[in-house]
This record gives sequence, structure tokens and C-alpha cells, in this order.
Amino acid sequence: MTRTGNDEHTGRPRRRPRTGRPWRPVAALIGLTLAGGLLLTGCGASDSDGSSTDGSNKSGGRGFPQPAPNRTSGTSQGEQKDTPTGDASREFAPSPDYLSTFALDVDTASYGYARRALADGRLPEASTVRPEEFVNSFRQDYRRPDGNGFSVTVDGARTREKDWSLVRVGLATRDPAQSGKRPPAALTFVIDISGSMGEPGRLDLAQDALGVMTDRLRDDDSIAVVTFSDEARTVLPMTRIGHHRDRIYDVIRGLEPTESTNLGAGVRTGYATAVKGLREGATNRVVLISDALANTGETDADAILENISTARREHGITLFGVGVGSEYGDALMERLADKGDGHTTYVSNPEDARKVFCEQLPQNVDLTARDAKAQVAFDPETVKQFRLIGYDDRQVADEDFRNDRVDGGEVGPGHTVTALYAVRTRPGASGHLATASVRWLDPDTRAPHEESGQLETGSLDEDLWTSSTRLQVDAVAAYFADDLRTGDDKANPLPGALPLGELADRAHRVASAAEDKAVDDLADAVERASGLMG
Repeated sequence: MTRTGNDEHTGRPRRRPRTGRPWRPVAALIGLTLAGGLLLTGCGASDSDGSSTDGSNKSGGRGFPQPAPNRTSGTSQGEQKDTPTGDASREFAPSPDYLSTFALDVDTASYGYARRALADGRLPEASTVRPEEFVNSFRQDYRRPDGNGFSVTVDGARTREKDWSLVRVGLATRDPAQSGKRPPAALTFVIDISGSMGEPGRLDLAQDALGVMTDRLRDDDSIAVVTFSDEARTVLPMTRIGHHRDRIYDVIRGLEPTESTNLGAGVRTGYATAVKGLREGATNRVVLISDALANTGETDADAILENISTARREHGITLFGVGVGSEYGDALMERLADKGDGHTTYVSNPEDARKVFCEQLPQNVDLTARDAKAQVAFDPETVKQFRLIGYDDRQVADEDFRNDRVDGGEVGPGHTVTALYAVRTRPGASGHLATASVRWLDPDTRAPHEESGQLETGSLDEDLWTSSTRLQVDAVAAYFADDLRTGDDKANPLPGALPLGELADRAHRVASAAEDKAVDDLADAVERASGLMG
């Protein structure tokens, strides 16, 4: 990839909402999620250059779309006014629109919940399957930048379906080891203690992991604890760790499930507690631990969401949602995290819980980028069609890429974010294929920065299933998620998709090459799904 430097355009087109906008038959949009580990004690996955493709900026008057045209009105090139029906994510972007723009996202809950459902002997509901969260649940080997911000890797491989390839856009933040001393954390835990949390694998997992996490927090970090069932209460105000670890342990051990789920009260009280205990110079975050099955008090998602908006906007308090339980309110938790400029994950066993609280949560104490967005420009001379795999709810208007008033994603050190596209090249075409750009704001100064990477058709691997191991892992995850979403409806499968039984065999071969337990678990999940689907 070629680093093209910073571009400080700050055009101000009209603001569009981050979610709920009408679907446009334009470039099917990227979405991204998180992988990688950073313990509060400094652990993190190492990275090396794998199969990244280095390109150079060869626009040279070719006339292909440039990332983020700086305009203050109008619509994207070739925007069509009709709004089709059906599943937008399963449509291919028609010409002449070759731009794709998205807000970065690091959610992983969908894959964790799917694994839980399959382990219980059932298929996950199609509506809970988000392919980007499957893809981004796995470690990557992208080159990392030296400082804040991102490196951009663009690579891909040809599938065995004529003229179709999978193109991968990979973003990575700095290695956690380069982070230095992180800011202190001020964490408000909002813990569901309703009756349903008494099921094994819910509150008990949270208690165990929170205890381990407390061991690893620094003395200058702070914790508050709010519980909710039929009503909410603050059982521990914001408290410096210091010499109070025993008091925190006692609070965690004393949690017991009771009565119903007043999620609205929990969110409202949690944010009020976080605001009251706000620490300047610290990372202030609400951590919601729940099965998100609201059944008492305020159960309307929009009303609950309003409780989050002010705290996020005025105080910069963000949300980390941790889902638990065999029955789980996935849609509500996802919306809460989006509204709170945060993300969601899901835990189903002690290993998951410790990873979340001792790796993923600390990873988000420090930030390297705010309001991060990405845009991919495909070259119409070489690309005939493309389709984003997932990220249906992270779309951003193309003209808003450089509108820094439009929300993006908050990203910390140690993150990698991957998006896959199915791309149909023109027969015999060669040359420039795509330019991927990412824009973010410095977390301290709010100054905008950009970085870009390029891909040429000649850099595509000739066969997906002989390409780099990590690209094959991503492909298995994407094909698997797509199959779970479509079920018996195979009208528009991903190019190069394998029958689920064959995909299970392929997954096991890839797992053997990866020597990665997470990939072994993926292969097992594909095999279970194949058996359930018959």
C-alpha cells in the first residue's frame, strides 16, 4: 500500500443520520470490526507483513473516482433515485457509482452469539447475523502505523467464479506496545441482575471476569457499579482502585439475580452515575452487561437511546455493550452501542469473558482515532460490479466522508478492521482496481488526518484457496455468515461460495494452516451449521 499523506479538507455538506437512512443502490458499503488484544498490563498480538499488496497512486488523469469529493451540495455520482426493496446488503452496486463510504465499527457480538446458538444445537436467527462481525472476529497480520491513526492494506484474490474476486480492505492501529502510558480509566459497570441472569453463563461469567479485571486495573483507575432488575441503583459510586480493591471484590461477589429487567432504568442510572463521577483527562466509559431482554419500565428502544445521547455529546462518555445468555436482545444492544459511540461483543464461556474484560475492554481505554470513516473508490475502467459483504447499518453518504460533524467510529490501539468486497472485474481488464482511504480525528486535538492504500488487478492472487492463510480465514467467515443469513434462499449467493459441507472441510484445512484456536472454533461452528442445515 502507498501512504499518500494527509488531506485536511473540511467541507461541510448537510448532515445525514448515521443509521436509518434510506437504502441507495450505490456502492454497497463497507463495515468493519475489531480484532487484536491489549491487556491493561500491556499484552497484545504481534503483527508482521503478510499478504498485503503495496500499490502506488497512479491516478494519472485516468478519471476514475477519487476518494471523498469535497462538495457542499448535490449527490454522489450516478445516484439513482428509486429505492429497491429487499435486503440491501445482498444487492450488487450498479454502475456508474463506484464510491463506497462507511463509519468504522468494531462490533463482534454477532459471531459470538451465533457460536452460542450453534453450540446449543440451533441455527442463529438470520436477523442477528452480521457478516462483518464474523470476519472481524479473527486476528490479522496487517502492517501497523508508527503513531496514532491507521495503516491501510488492500489485497485480494480471484475466486473460482469467472471474473469475480474477493477484495480485502484492512485497517490497523498502532501496536499496543507503542502506546506508552495510557490515560486512567473511569468505568461505570451497569450490570443486569434480573432473574434471567441467573442462568449459568450469564451473571456468573461476568462476576468471574470482573474480578480478574479488577486485579489488573491500575491504582489510578476508577470503577462504579450500577445494578438493575425491576429498578436500578448505584451500589458503588465512582471509586479509585487504590486501596479499595477488597471493597470492589465484595460488591462484585454480592451480586445476585432477582426479578425483572428494567433496562431503561439501568441505562439512565448508569449514565447519571458516570456523569457524576466524570474524571477529566480519563477515558470515561459505561460498560453494560446484560441479555438486553427489556421487559419492565421503559422498553422502547428509541426512548432508552435518548438517555445515552446527551452524555455522549456533552461529556464524551462512550458505551461498551457485553451481551450474555442463550436468549439475547441482539438488536437492542446493537442500537445502544451505535448511539453511544461504542461497540458490542458477546460472551458465552469463561474464556470469552476473560478475553472481553481483560483484553477488549482495556483496549478501548485508550483511543487513537475518533469519528473514523473509510471510503473506497473502485476504478470503472477495471471494475464492472461490486458488493460489500455486510455492514448494512454503517452507511455514510459519500459526500460526508470529509464532513467531520458526521459521526464515525472510535478506535483504540491494537485494533484491526477488515472489510471484504465481492468485485467483478471487466473481462481482460488490467491496471488500477481500487483506492481505499480512511479519515479520522486526532483524539486530543480533533485535527483531521487521512491515509490511503491502492490495489492493482495484477496484485490479486490467482486463486482464493491458495492465497494467504489470513485471507482464507476471512473468506470462510464471510461465506459462512452469508450462508447463515440466506438459509434456503440461494438466489444471490456470494461469488465463489461453496456448499456448507465443502466450506466446513475447507475451514478445517485453513484452521490447520493457521494454527490458531479461534480458527479451529470457526471450523467447528461451520461443521455444526452444516449438520443442522442438512
